[in-house]
Amino acid sequence: MMNVSERYRLLVDEVAAFSRLLHPDSAVEPARPARRVQTAAAALEEYRELVGEIPRIRLEAKLTPVLLKAHAQLDQARLLFEEEGAPDQGATVWELEQKIYRLLNDL
Repeated sequence: MMNVSERYRLLVDEVAAFSRLLHPDSAVEPARPARRVQTAAAALEEYRELVGEIPRIRLEAKLTPVLLKAHAQLDQARLLFEEEGAPDQGATVWELEQKIYRLLNDL
């Protein structure tokens, strides 16, 4: 079973990959839902390397605000995708949100 640090890094990678998939051309302004996913990816990326250095006892205090912020951005993106009639992308965002919930529960 993966530890919290490994799961966090995997989550960061998945959100970043989804963000790149949504917006492959950096020369073009991203759509609103893609911007929300980018914001979530950026928030999570901040602790990608540091997560392994945070003592286990402090992980909850350090990661919870970051995870909640990313979750809020992803939730907004999901709602925007649903409004725009993009249920597949909304479903992908929902899966990412569920991974954040599970990680929060394990902290």
